[in-house]
Amino acid sequence: MKVVVDMNKCQDHGQCVFAAPDVFSLDDAGHLVHVSDADDALRDDVEEAADVCPLQAIRIEA
Repeated sequence: MKVVVDMNKCQDHGQCVFAAPDVFSLDDAGHLVHVSDADDALRDDVEEAADVCPLQAIRIEA
């Protein structure tokens, strides 16, 4: 599954990190980094991350 984050919307709140820590993390500067080609087994976690994103900056493509 492809995970897409609109970095123009993202403000590094980090809620996605709590929902899907295997896909999302914050770097040393506090900026979001993510795995863009995530395992389908993590779909539920990524869907939760997209749901909790305050700016709705995360979407899943196939």
